[in-house]
Amino acid sequence: MPHFRFRLVLLAALLLLFCQFSAVLAAPTLRYTLAMPAPQTHFYEVEMSLGGFGKQFTDVKMPVWAPGSYLVREFAKHVEGFEATAGSNKLRAEKIDKNTWRVYHPRTKDFTVRYRVYAYELSVRTSFLDAAHGYLNGTSVFMYPAEGKPLASTITVQPAAGWNQVTTSLKPVAGGAPFTFSSSNYDELADSPIEIGTHKVLSFEASGTPHTIAMFGNARYDEAKLLADMKRVCEEAHRVVGKNPLDRYVFIIHNIERGTGGLEHLFSTTLSVSRNAYSTEAGYKGFLGLVGHEYFHLWNVKRIRPVALGPFDYDHENYTRMLWLSEGGTSYFGDIIVQRAGFVTPNDYLASLSNGITRVENQPGNKLQSASESSFDAWIKGYRPNENSVNSTISYYDKGELICTVLDLMIINETKGQKSLDDVMRFLYQRYYEQQRRGFTDDEFQDAVEKVAGRRYDEFFRTRVYDTQTLDYATALGYAGLTLVMEPAATTGALGANVSTAGGKLTVTSVLRDGSAWQGGLNVNDEILALDGNRLSDDPNKTLTGRAAGTEVKLLVARDGQMKELTFPLLASTGRRYRVEKLPTPSPEQQAVLAKWLRTAQ
Repeated sequence: MPHFRFRLVLLAALLLLFCQFSAVLAAPTLRYTLAMPAPQTHFYEVEMSLGGFGKQFTDVKMPVWAPGSYLVREFAKHVEGFEATAGSNKLRAEKIDKNTWRVYHPRTKDFTVRYRVYAYELSVRTSFLDAAHGYLNGTSVFMYPAEGKPLASTITVQPAAGWNQVTTSLKPVAGGAPFTFSSSNYDELADSPIEIGTHKVLSFEASGTPHTIAMFGNARYDEAKLLADMKRVCEEAHRVVGKNPLDRYVFIIHNIERGTGGLEHLFSTTLSVSRNAYSTEAGYKGFLGLVGHEYFHLWNVKRIRPVALGPFDYDHENYTRMLWLSEGGTSYFGDIIVQRAGFVTPNDYLASLSNGITRVENQPGNKLQSASESSFDAWIKGYRPNENSVNSTISYYDKGELICTVLDLMIINETKGQKSLDDVMRFLYQRYYEQQRRGFTDDEFQDAVEKVAGRRYDEFFRTRVYDTQTLDYATALGYAGLTLVMEPAATTGALGANVSTAGGKLTVTSVLRDGSAWQGGLNVNDEILALDGNRLSDDPNKTLTGRAAGTEVKLLVARDGQMKELTFPLLASTGRRYRVEKLPTPSPEQQAVLAKWLRTAQ
């Protein structure tokens, strides 16, 4: 009997091993090959090999948006020549909705999908290919099996003839073919842009982590200084949260005629920089500020994130009311990091803050749209501005930065200089990223602030974040021994319209709510021909400078090909300038808050 039992146990063990081995053999596999045989035509050629897919058909999808850029961009519109094969046999394939293709493979588990992607938009959120280089974001090039987002994959890049560099944060496959990389799942592939060409590769180490820079485009910069300064910014950013989640990091920098900003990724970022930015003090500081902003995103958004921002639904909008923190908060920390690193003086930082307050408080939309609503409506308003946006919206970047400024000062004051918004970020990182491996809700963010500050700020969030009441700048700045000076931008009348002089025409581009032009019937797209009977050749705002409020003006405009005369009084300018100044004799408590905030000596 014992011998029989032993044989039963052995048989069960062998059966278990067989099942496990069979499961391994049956596990689906996914491989991509990316080719660009004629880069001047702007087409990537993609081959996706799928193995072990046992159903009668498989749906493959192209995302409709790119994480970090909250707009449905319909990347499938650039796909051409979709086909599927099994060996030499062509499989039936049909498109079943705007971004989904169904491949029928009833007699095989292994098949290959091929398609081309037109890529000719050089931005940080799209893909591009020409005779000079290739750049791609995974969401606009790589499809994925609808039920296979968790699948690991390998990606082999075949650069165009004469190209010898491929830079990405994806890890190379050990012992694999040249330019072959691995991805643990589709989210990682989608979140790992790739630069291909003959670009220069630089490197430095920050906080014990290797950092790589892919420099595309001709630009004049001091290489040693650039590397040293980027290292300082990165290491200062690490001090905010105090945790290093990296084993590598990649900067892809496009040096072009006119830079357009940056986009964050899990282990990398892409920066679009004006090639002349490095040659002026202001331009270089702006570059370092962009580095600080996008680099800090590796914590804020990529790991410290609202629940909506991952795992991603690539078919639909992913709504959150907290982009004011995710983006505006990153703008705040980006500027603070550059200031703490010593590239910007405290006085220069306060001057920049003054400009930020002036910009937000003079935008009519600030009184209509809250920071939370701006976040939620990013999908339909933030990335689709029109001529009336200045009257109806506010940027969650700009407003969020000011909210975080005030919140930070309140926390520092409440804790007598012992805690700050840095500690809130550290708490969120530890509680939700490290311990719970998830994002946080709006309420959980407010709970985190309470945990750090020792008190709740429900009224602040209700009125200043979820409603449009003006931030109490004076009180918050007063905690740090600062005061906010407000003065009229002008003491005279104002047209209340913005006018473009492009092409030799004076064309109205926006009309400010309740201003002179708004009340007087001036429209966007009106071409202004004359003022008070005199032909105009320059912006009427310049001509009207100094005219008293109440003065009547007569404008001759061309509207839809017809002449129209408008007569209306100039209303007083409602614009205000704000300036943050230091109090002459701050108290020790105020000096302590300022020292904690801007790392100044008491």
